Amino acid sequence: MPLLSVQSLKMHFPFSGGGVFKKTKGVVKAVDGVTFDVTEGETLGLVGESGCGKSTLGRCILRVYDPTEGKILFNPNGAGDKGAVDLARLTYRELLPYRQQIRMIFQDPRSSLNPRLTVLEIIGEALKVNGIARGRELEDRVKELMARVGLRPEYLHRYPHAFSGGERQRIGIAAALSVSPRLVVADEAVSALDVSVQAQTLNLLEELQEEFQLTYIFVAHNLSVVQHISDRVLVMYVGRMVELAETAELYRNPLHPYTEALMSAVPLPDPKAVKTTGRIRLEGDVADPASPPPGCNFHPRCRYATERCRVEVPEMREVRPGRVVACHRAEELNLVGIRKG
Repeated sequence: MPLLSVQSLKMHFPFSGGGVFKKTKGVVKAVDGVTFDVTEGETLGLVGESGCGKSTLGRCILRVYDPTEGKILFNPNGAGDKGAVDLARLTYRELLPYRQQIRMIFQDPRSSLNPRLTVLEIIGEALKVNGIARGRELEDRVKELMARVGLRPEYLHRYPHAFSGGERQRIGIAAALSVSPRLVVADEAVSALDVSVQAQTLNLLEELQEEFQLTYIFVAHNLSVVQHISDRVLVMYVGRMVELAETAELYRNPLHPYTEALMSAVPLPDPKAVKTTGRIRLEGDVADPASPPPGCNFHPRCRYATERCRVEVPEMREVRPGRVVACHRAEELNLVGIRKG
């Protein structure tokens, strides 16, 4: 049993038309039938264009949103135990014990940290709410966390504005780890930071993962960052999962045309790395999740599309061990990615 198993998850947002009665006009299919597992101790990267549903998926797992359909099976006793709980079916009160075990690191430390609270209050909030520590014990615990993420403990009474962007993100990381979670959803955790600070933060996340036996779901649009930190990568397009594979295999040998296009845009700082195709520029616009095209969502922009792609939705299937893809032509196409020289 994996630590987390997401099964046929959907998150549809209804929207209304004009007029007095504002009747529901349709739904935005932000997440539309996504299925995957996360094993304990791994980092699963979620990638795709802006608006593909990856952040919404992360928020569904934390139950920031109540999913429209599907299951979110979480194993509170760790992988291997059979006592999985469906988080999608729990009430707010029933969710409280599990909120300690699943935490989130937000994208923008400027907006995610309350400017009216001190570092002590921000990091210590979850400890206090969950009755883990108070008073001097709480302060000592916060100082330990600050030191572990590279912040000076004597700054615990300062406010967020007194810190740099990278330091603010470290405060957010310390707050996420304060109650010893098992699973951390990092939603674009480094995208708002300078490149040099990104590298420091990624190294910190990897150190903390090893030290505290953490499992990460790492949401990002920067494919180079995802390649560095992830064990496996899940690719999404317009709310649907299109490919899932181990990181090295996905980058070297993509099976979905959309993944191939993403790989063609990855910069290559390593002089020994060879890009085996030129930049693939996708024609047309991203499909509207409120009115997706028939068949494969990607077919209007796909240079390999056939008539079957235009009328039949491709199912996610395992074409070989560890390689899951939603493409009718996955076995016959010879797509290219990035290979190490």
